[in-house]
Amino acid sequence: MSPEIISDLGHRNSINQWYYYQTFTVISSMNTSVENKSRKAVALVSGGLDSMLAVKVIQDQGIHVEGINFFTGFCVEGHTHAIRKKDRARPKRNNALWTAEQLGIKLHIIDVSEPYKDVVINPKHGYGANLNPCLDCKGFMVQKAYAWMQEHDFDFLITGEVMGQRPMSQRKDTMPVVSRESGAGDLLLRPLCAKLLPETKPEREGWVNRDELLDFSGRNRKPQMALAASYGIEDYAQPAGGCCFLTDASYSSKLADLWQARGEKTYEIDDIVMLKVGRHLRPRDNFKIIIAREEGETNFLKGYRKRFLSLGTTSHTGPIALIDGEPSETDLELAARLVARFSSGRDADSVTVEVLQKDGTSSTLDVQPLPSNEVPQDWYV
Repeated sequence: MSPEIISDLGHRNSINQWYYYQTFTVISSMNTSVENKSRKAVALVSGGLDSMLAVKVIQDQGIHVEGINFFTGFCVEGHTHAIRKKDRARPKRNNALWTAEQLGIKLHIIDVSEPYKDVVINPKHGYGANLNPCLDCKGFMVQKAYAWMQEHDFDFLITGEVMGQRPMSQRKDTMPVVSRESGAGDLLLRPLCAKLLPETKPEREGWVNRDELLDFSGRNRKPQMALAASYGIEDYAQPAGGCCFLTDASYSSKLADLWQARGEKTYEIDDIVMLKVGRHLRPRDNFKIIIAREEGETNFLKGYRKRFLSLGTTSHTGPIALIDGEPSETDLELAARLVARFSSGRDADSVTVEVLQKDGTSSTLDVQPLPSNEVPQDWYV
């Protein structure tokens, strides 16, 4: 074979190699694009601003996102807003569902109220503010989401966590604890503060572009609000977080009182619902009285009259009250005087109070309303 032919073949081989390389590069690029578009992330969606923004940041990278929300029974939003007359002007919505609608994603709501009891009662890492098992709670949520992710063939998890925003679960030293103890490891991505943390698998593998993630930190909400404005997001719930009753001092006090009265740390869903409603007073160790604060709560508490002994004024307008415990006859009279105190007959010489037993039988007591100075502050739970 002549050198010219050899040279020509070599030239053509070089061209073929160049063409193959260019074609491979294009196909490889296309495959990467297709691969990224096929990646799926599940996001923990609370209904607050941070989780909304975390989803938006990942959606911007062409990732398919679906949300997951866990019902524990301790959510602030919900029935109490619907019950109380003073809250009637407030929008009645499930913020997680509403957020999912705004984002255009599917939301999976899962009831974890039973397994969550162990988190509340026996938190491995203790309580944060009040009775909030903050670090254990986050680990539990991520663990459940990770299990769901595996079961439904998703690729990674995202949360709206911001480093330094929460004093217990969102510190630089505790964020890895959540990743490790939940089992999610480096499949847990926190888009709002990812640049402050080690690379995760979605970043290393190129599923997401780390340069397009964020470095938010601290409790200042201005960066989140500015990002929300850039997305055209003007309406969002809980701009400062705090969607759990266990962070509330008053609610936590009622739960602690419940445990102390029962002699054990246990609760049922009805218990934690009742702790959200009415005035709670414990005049004696053996009983507590729950007195409705307004018409809406009165109507709600009526639904529990077959489970609790109840009291209500008949001679004057007034609230319904439920008795939790085993009151004596003397205790019942004291409870009736308390109910009369919160009725329209508070200044009357005598108020008639109906005592309704759980079996439907009733009796009446004529009592003198308890003066306000005879209601010690330490009765209030």
